[in-house]
Amino acid sequence: MRDELYLAEQHHAVRDMVRAFARDEVAPVAAALDASQEFPWANVRRMGELGLLGIPWPESLGGAGLDTLAFMVAIEEMARVDASHSITISAHTTLGTSPIVNFGTDAQRERYVPLLASGSVLGGFGLTEPGAGSDAGGTATTAVRRGTAYVLNGSKRFITHGGVGEVFVVTAVTTPGAGTKGISSFILTKETCDLDAARAAGCGHDASLAPMPGFRAGRKEDKLGWRASDTRELIFEDVEVPAENLLGAEGRGFANFMRTLDSGRIGVAALSIGLAQGALDQAVQYAATRRQFGKAIASFQGVHFTLADLATGIEAGRHLMYHAAWLAQHGHPYAREAAMAKLFCSELAMRATIAAVQVHGGYGYTKDYPVERMMRDAKIGEIGEGTSEIQRIVIARHLFRGLAEI
Repeated sequence: MRDELYLAEQHHAVRDMVRAFARDEVAPVAAALDASQEFPWANVRRMGELGLLGIPWPESLGGAGLDTLAFMVAIEEMARVDASHSITISAHTTLGTSPIVNFGTDAQRERYVPLLASGSVLGGFGLTEPGAGSDAGGTATTAVRRGTAYVLNGSKRFITHGGVGEVFVVTAVTTPGAGTKGISSFILTKETCDLDAARAAGCGHDASLAPMPGFRAGRKEDKLGWRASDTRELIFEDVEVPAENLLGAEGRGFANFMRTLDSGRIGVAALSIGLAQGALDQAVQYAATRRQFGKAIASFQGVHFTLADLATGIEAGRHLMYHAAWLAQHGHPYAREAAMAKLFCSELAMRATIAAVQVHGGYGYTKDYPVERMMRDAKIGEIGEGTSEIQRIVIARHLFRGLAEI
């Protein structure tokens, strides 16, 4: 696409760097990591060295000092090759680190952000619970103030980096009966569950972070896609969290996490566009070389129409994603645009990956080609960080704002 409206020289430099890294170091291992569900520690170390785990954070906090658009370019470009590596960048930065940057005290930022931005440790975000998914306001985890600490009890579900991470921001009810206004957020620390591998890779663990007794990860999820991304339950059993680890004002946890999800939705849109583009790339390459009836299938009009529709959708989705990122970067309201970008791009990624499998025919249903992995990876985009149904509700509320109660 002609992206001069959005991207400058620095963004193209990020794209070129991530493209080379994804091609040379991620693509050769992506299928094997997907099959084994092994977390890619060696590549995570390299991502930290390249600055990919702290792209939008200021250099004073150990970040790369770039902007939101550069961050989205990196997520998209990585997802063209592998979504598991892409979600590691996206979830760690947006969900695990941005709440501390945006809502934390100076002391909290200085303590945790440099570790996260450098990739020395990985971060996560605890909102979803067994009984509170789309209804995030139904949080059941509790935090009771006892002297100079809060005592947390409960659990979180489907947490990216739940096992491998060491720094987490989580929500808990501090004022029962107050609804969403009674939910607060906290910074918690634990030891990575993959300590030997983290030490061998030289990243993922920092001995200066004291693990909080009673805070632990549960079993690892056996997922359809994003299989090289670590997803687990988080469990809190009488966890004493110092009062200085309250993140933002008491009672503001839900509102602040909803703001975090708005920005996270742009990241999911970028990942989804990357997946769609990667699937289209694979389909075009295959169609140009696969021969049937004595000619390349790229010469068939039915293939033309399929690929042309996908290319058009990807251009439209990329504009939606860039526009939402531009609004966020310049301090404008962007919740509606983020929901639109996430909805359109995630559903597009599902269509694009299914179409790419179809173009490959029987080969697309095997693991000989990456399109079957891309199809599996695409599905969670329609579920995570707000389902497609939730996005439609968000968009509709903006349409009727001030006119009707919905």
